[in-house]
Amino acid sequence: MSSTDVAQRLEQVHERVGAACAAVGRGPGEVRVLLATKTMDVAVVRAALLADARLRAAGSPTAPVLLGENRVQELVAKAPDLADLSPTWHVIGPLQSNKVNAALRWAAGVESVADHSLAVRLSQRVRDRGVPLDVWVQVNVSGEPTKHGVPPGAAAELATDVAALPGLRLAGFMTIGARSADEHVVRAGFARLRAVRDEVVGSGAPGTRDARGLSMGMSSDLEAAVAEGATVVRVGTAVFGARPAPGAAG
Repeated sequence: MSSTDVAQRLEQVHERVGAACAAVGRGPGEVRVLLATKTMDVAVVRAALLADARLRAAGSPTAPVLLGENRVQELVAKAPDLADLSPTWHVIGPLQSNKVNAALRWAAGVESVADHSLAVRLSQRVRDRGVPLDVWVQVNVSGEPTKHGVPPGAAAELATDVAALPGLRLAGFMTIGARSADEHVVRAGFARLRAVRDEVVGSGAPGTRDARGLSMGMSSDLEAAVAEGATVVRVGTAVFGARPAPGAAG
């Protein structure tokens, strides 16, 4: 995909987010776009970052895009070549404890915390570095067995535990929407995550007051997510096109 194509598609995504915000009375700056860069070449990701910067230079009210990687090995391979652009990286896939050190060389946030042991490992790694690590509790709102995340009924307890760990800042909650063509089903899942967030923020537990982030919605369902309160939407194919099939050449 050419740099021009990437730029046009990114602008279309920002327009979609802006229209979704306007439809529910939200400001265009309330939702941040995270570019899911799994399998994408560095040159393509660079083109997206530069296009995003040009949009904002031309007056776009959007915040700079975030970058998200599912796989630590791809993060550590791409991040050095993009460091001159100073992007903010998030880990958005399951993170194994033995990959924590590698991930945290580059990641400012981990959106896939679904168990206490990982949170403890992250805390131990960052507690003395002076800058808190943003963490998001991943919740499996659909109950689909193929999806990563803590059940909704256990999310508040995990979030409270995470918020109390030194070096971590509970930033909010993340989910992957239900795999359904029924928008009502998809929106119900997003609403469930919002309810979990509201319960935790309203609990008064230490470190939870500012955990208002909701990372939910992707290329196919971002409008539904924005309508239910998303603050981050994770977009891949809408900007980069279809990913190469596993094992495909090039």
